[in-house]
Amino acid sequence: MIIDMERRGFTIAELIIVITIMAILLTLGVVNFRSQQSNARDAERRVDVESLAQHLETYYTSGSDDSGTALGVYPSTDLTSSIDQVTTFLRDIDLKSITAPTITTANGEGSSLIPATNNTQTNSGIAPLPTFDQYVYQPLDQDGNLCTGSTSCVKFNLFFNLENATTDCPAVDSTHNICITTSRHQ
Repeated sequence: MIIDMERRGFTIAELIIVITIMAILLTLGVVNFRSQQSNARDAERRVDVESLAQHLETYYTSGSDDSGTALGVYPSTDLTSSIDQVTTFLRDIDLKSITAPTITTANGEGSSLIPATNNTQTNSGIAPLPTFDQYVYQPLDQDGNLCTGSTSCVKFNLFFNLENATTDCPAVDSTHNICITTSRHQ
């Protein structure tokens, strides 16, 4: 029996080919993973806004816990002034519903809900434009004006920004893919 002692390992060419294939597979895996993370954050934003809209509709039909709230109205921009206001107006809301997926706070409870500062009802005209960390609440009165203070708010819009543009959330510019959720009573 003759043993070939000259071939003891892999050649340099074989090693380079294996390393190249592994690098390509690793790159594809990382790109796919990041895409899936982005899609998951967008899905969480959609669920958050749907939950928030549902709580606003409940407020419209049943008011808040205090007896002075009239039925058939939505909260004004005062809703967004603090976490306490949100939980007062929208009872039983899960605070995760008003916290964007990219927000982390010391106690896990930080509101991403901010008030609109104008009554423009388009995804490119709302001010401020929502970021990935913010949902913009725009309550409106009967005439379509921004509802502040004690004005009767009869409809609302919720604006939020997705990382990936979709047909229902078109790109406004290179960093904003704005979606709008409206009240049932538009």
